[in-house]
Amino acid sequence: MKIALAGNPNSGKTTLFNAITGRIEHVGNWAGVTVAKKEGAVKKALNKTGVSMSVVDLPGAYSISPFTSEESITSGFVKNEKPDVIINVVDASNLNRSLFFTTQLLELGIPLVVALNKSDLLLKRNLTIDSEKLSVLLGCPVVNTVSTKRRNNGLVELISESAGRVGSQQISPFRSPKVNLFDPSSVDDADRDRFSFVNDLVYKVEMRKKGSDKYALQDKVDRFLANKWLGIPVFAMVMWTVFAISQTYAGPFLADLLVGWIDGLYVFVEGLIDGKVSPILQSLLLDGIIGGVGAVVGFLPLIMVLFWLLAILEDVGYMARVALIMDRFFKKVGLSGKSIIPMIISTGCAIPGIMATRTIKNERQRRTTAMLTPFMPCGAKLPVIALFAGVFFKDAAWVGTAMYFTGIGIIIAGALIVVRITGDTNARSYFIMELPEYRIPSIKRATSSMLARGKAFIVKAGTIILLCNAVIQIMQSFNWKFQMVAEGDESTSILAGLANPFAFLLIPLGFGVWQLAAAAITGFIAKENVVGTLAVVYSITNFIDTEELALVSGGADVASIMGIGSVAALSYLVFNLFTPPCFAAIGAMNSEMNSRKWLWAGIGFQFSMGYSLSFLTYQIGTLITTGAVGTGFLPGLAFVLLISGYFAYLMKRDDKETVPQLKMSF
Repeated sequence: MKIALAGNPNSGKTTLFNAITGRIEHVGNWAGVTVAKKEGAVKKALNKTGVSMSVVDLPGAYSISPFTSEESITSGFVKNEKPDVIINVVDASNLNRSLFFTTQLLELGIPLVVALNKSDLLLKRNLTIDSEKLSVLLGCPVVNTVSTKRRNNGLVELISESAGRVGSQQISPFRSPKVNLFDPSSVDDADRDRFSFVNDLVYKVEMRKKGSDKYALQDKVDRFLANKWLGIPVFAMVMWTVFAISQTYAGPFLADLLVGWIDGLYVFVEGLIDGKVSPILQSLLLDGIIGGVGAVVGFLPLIMVLFWLLAILEDVGYMARVALIMDRFFKKVGLSGKSIIPMIISTGCAIPGIMATRTIKNERQRRTTAMLTPFMPCGAKLPVIALFAGVFFKDAAWVGTAMYFTGIGIIIAGALIVVRITGDTNARSYFIMELPEYRIPSIKRATSSMLARGKAFIVKAGTIILLCNAVIQIMQSFNWKFQMVAEGDESTSILAGLANPFAFLLIPLGFGVWQLAAAAITGFIAKENVVGTLAVVYSITNFIDTEELALVSGGADVASIMGIGSVAALSYLVFNLFTPPCFAAIGAMNSEMNSRKWLWAGIGFQFSMGYSLSFLTYQIGTLITTGAVGTGFLPGLAFVLLISGYFAYLMKRDDKETVPQLKMSF
């Protein structure tokens, strides 16, 4: 038996799906989070029928007529897959808007059950809905549900009603007249008739005690948080606070506990194998695997605290306000207002963020967003930020905050460049987004989100990063004649031989040594590898001082090992954060762009931007701190000018060739 979950965006479908199936799919207190269907089995505790049931969570849709890619997925599934039952998830606090889609689903003839979700909000809004009367008027069961509650949430009744509807004939109380889809006036007339029916139905079942024209508390809060001028500094303060908590206070304290266990494991294994295995195997196991992977995993608590705080911000409804604040900037530079959604999702992982660009209808805007989204620092880049902020800048919260705002700045600048190159300067888009109601954040949801992301991080550390560190250790242990490299002679190793040519190109950026070049290269496999590789090539088992309960402080210790100062360290951080993302994210770019030309142009743009920004960071920083420019200034400047000149040529060329076209997209 197959059940389809369908409803408007932000009606709580995915939260209901998680509650029914026990899965932990990402949810957000805003629209547009679900962009693809997901399937899971109904929990045994809810399924009393003994019949196997699966549930499909469909992207949010306002209409069965597909106007967006998400609505196409939903419309295509319910029309072609023919589920046994449709559970229409309706936001009880916004009945009028939701029932338009409900009446369209009823016309399909598929058995339907309405889940009157978020019923707990009715009391707060002084609303009452006669669900029994609504059931009679719609001709289908209506079940009150609160998917965020553990008990008395209506889910058992919902599944029971759904099972009882299988095989029945659904009769619709409203039949739309025959509509000529090629005649806008015919479509408008049909929609007006449907809205009229819905309004009449809502009038009969809903009782509202409070006038909707009165300002609620959240309206007053929005005047401050979503203010077009105050919103930006407030957002900066919020992000600074998030980084201060995660990387200065709570994060390092928890990290110390974990690193203590990793150190214990290192000592235990060392004692276990000391003198019993070959030096090569001992070095591979201790320095390559435990040391390298442990260096990455040691940052897990910092990352999880950050994820938890971001999940709280999302759940409380603040991130939707951030999208609203940034919308006007993005529209001015030629991006879609919807572009902010992939970028916020990318703070967790760039891959789902890039996938979320499919909600953007305009092709140029979608491809541009897919190209620019990886500039937002993702979770994989956080260990790199945490390492350099802790080692070279005394855990300063401004480092992480600055990286996020630098990412936003690059996105805006990049959008301006791309729109001038493509010549699509007149494309317009409209971003329609319903601001969710502020709510008390759920500790359970935030914790589940944090654990899910933490699990993905650990899995990656135990597979890709472990394998990569093992290979790095082997390549560093042997020379090209496959002979063991003597201690202190690592510059003759295979790894050094491969990394040296790249290190030469990085001299103008302030870190032209093979160890840092090797770490940057392995970062393209997975960004966490940068930390793991540094631990292996510098033989630093961890970056956290277990006695001082903090990341290794006093840049002097690690700087003396790495041979770089704080300016070069910042340059290295910028390079790793703003050059092309990992290969998996590039694969997602390829899929969403659907154009080899755009893909290679995007990779070239990302590399050019990261290299140029890193060059400017190092050379300007060195000039300010020492009074002279850094090593390799002239060749680096020539390369950056060459890149800039090429992009300037592309922008000027298209200015002449492009005929302005007016394109509208929604």
